[in-house]
Amino acid sequence: MNETLSETVVELKFVGIDVSKEALDVGFDPPSMVERFGNDEAGIVALRQRLKAFSPTLIVMEATGGFETHAATELAGAGMAVAVINPRQARDFAKASGELAKTDAVDARMLALFARAIRPAARPLKDETVRELDGLVTRRRQLIDMRTQETNRLTTASKLQSKEINKHIAWLNKRIDELDRGLTKRLRNSEVWRTK
Repeated sequence: MNETLSETVVELKFVGIDVSKEALDVGFDPPSMVERFGNDEAGIVALRQRLKAFSPTLIVMEATGGFETHAATELAGAGMAVAVINPRQARDFAKASGELAKTDAVDARMLALFARAIRPAARPLKDETVRELDGLVTRRRQLIDMRTQETNRLTTASKLQSKEINKHIAWLNKRIDELDRGLTKRLRNSEVWRTK
C-alpha cells in the first residue's frame, strides 16, 4: 500500500507599518495591500484585532520619535513579533529597490517588503514582560475610558460638579502621561526595541 506524505506548507506573512502622529498605514504581504488605522486607542485596538486574525510572521515599523511606542507595545504585548527599525534602514532599502515615491501607503508596502527580504530580528517579549505590558496597556485604556466619561459629564454638570470633574480629569491626564512614559521606557529597554 502506498502512503502519501502530506506536507504542511506554512505561508509566511509580513506586515509593515508606516507610523505618523494621526495614522498607522499597514502594508500586508501577501497580499499586497494597505489598510489605514488611527494612531489612537480605538485604532490600535482595531489594528491588534486585525493582525491577530492575519497572524503575521513579522511586523516591522520605523522608530518615529515615540509615535510608534503605543502600537509597538500593544502588538508586542499581544505576543506578536515586532521589529522597530531605524528609519535610515527603510530609506536605504527603498532606494535600493528603486522606489522613489513617498506616500504613506508606499512606505507601508515597502516596510512589508523589507520585513520579507531582510527579516530584522524581533525577539518576542518574555512571558512575564508580555503580561506586564498587557496589564499596563489595559490600565491605560481604562484610564482613557474614565477620562472620556468624565469629559462627557462636564456638559451637564453644575459649577460645583464641574470643579470636581476637572480635578479628576487632571489627575487622569497625569496618570495617563506617567503610564505612557513607563510604557516607552519598558519598550525601549526590551528586545523589541533593540533589534539589529
